[in-house]
Order: sequence, then structure tokens, then C-alpha cells
Amino acid sequence: MSSKAPIGYVDIRASVHATEDVDKVLQAVYNVLPKGTAENVVFRKSSLTGHHGNPIILLETRIKDRTLTRRLVEKLSAGLSMLDKELLNREIGQHVENGNLYVRLDKQLAYANELKLGSSDPIHFRIHFKRHGDEEVIATCRELGLLP
Repeated sequence: MSSKAPIGYVDIRASVHATEDVDKVLQAVYNVLPKGTAENVVFRKSSLTGHHGNPIILLETRIKDRTLTRRLVEKLSAGLSMLDKELLNREIGQHVENGNLYVRLDKQLAYANELKLGSSDPIHFRIHFKRHGDEEVIATCRELGLLP
């Protein structure tokens, strides 16, 4: 990928439920980030109340550094299996909107250093592309290796 990255920013969001440890959820997210970059990423913590009145901590960050966003997308591309990339490709209409690619990773597996798509209590990624057309985003995702 060229240094003139087509990525504007990456938003990362994860929920910490009452039964979970904040540090372990943060570790799961940091495991997805490229090596040596965790100290450059600071998460905002918000306290929320869940559907049944249970406390939830929402961790959120926006990464704007071009080198870091590029390295993060490269890590996602290298870490996702071909099956996950094919699934993402088949369901691409549900993952691309207004210049954004939405990806959800399995939080438990991320804690174990494995990258896999997941929908149940995932780590949410919104990768915002500078080119806004859905077809352009899909083409860029193919170039970056996120799609087969």
C-alpha cells in the first residue's frame, strides 16, 4: 500500500460487561493493534447501563495517524483467514456504508491473539476511507487484502 493511504481514520469500540475485566478487554483490543503501537492509542471510557440495568463500560478510540492506520489494516488483512475474507466479501453490502467499512472481531479470540470475525459481543472497527463511494471502498479493500 502506498504511503498516500486511502484511510482517513479507524474507530475502535469495545464493551466491557459487568462479568468482564476492563484490563483483559483492553488487552484483547491491544492484541489486534500492530506490535509496539499500544502506547500510542488512548481509549476513552464511558459508563453505560445495559438493557437489564447492568453496568457496561464502553471503550472507544479514533486512530488518525496514517502509519498506524495502514499498519492496523495490514495486520487485519494478514490475520483474517481466507474463510473470513470470503464471508466478509459475500456480506459486503452489510459492512460498507458512506465510505466506511465496518468489521467486528471476536473479542475472546482477540484476547488469545487470534483475529476472527465475530458478531456476539465483538470488538467493533469502523475503517473510514477518504474515497467515499461504496464501490471505491470495496476496490480499496481488495487492494489492501481485506477481501479476496
